Amino acid sequence: MTRTALYTGSFDPVTNGHLDVLRQACSVADRIVVAIGVHPSKAPIFPAEERAAMLQAVCGPILQGRGVALEVVTFNDLAVEAARRHGATLIVRGLRDGSDFDYEVQMASMNAAMAPEVQTLFFPASPAVRPITATLVRQIAGMGGDVSAFVPGLVAEHLAAKFRRP
Repeated sequence: MTRTALYTGSFDPVTNGHLDVLRQACSVADRIVVAIGVHPSKAPIFPAEERAAMLQAVCGPILQGRGVALEVVTFNDLAVEAARRHGATLIVRGLRDGSDFDYEVQMASMNAAMAPEVQTLFFPASPAVRPITATLVRQIAGMGGDVSAFVPGLVAEHLAAKFRRP
């Protein structure tokens, strides 16, 4: 039986922290569905299609090297509905600190109430990636800073092109 995990987020952009969670999730899943949340009220810097392409390019080799299948999708409803739709019995989440823990436990509890067949697994961020957030990466890149320590090379190139100054 294939064990499928769902990993949701905006991935705007995908960071080394996201990759850390995916590497850890490979220990519990045979297939990981990375689900990009698309919400009309949010204005991402990269369109969903570009985020999906970056995720495929940077995550595909990592998962393939661990014998785990990758699927990248978008969703605009509840995470548990996306999990059901894609046959996932696990939702994987990363935790950087106590505030992440508080929020994620609330979400996991609500998800469990709506979909008891879907479990949430938490993975602690590795020390090297703990301070990384997509929000901070966007801010640094937007101000012309070097984000190469926080994101995969391909993503750094996309950010540089997005924020290139004349």
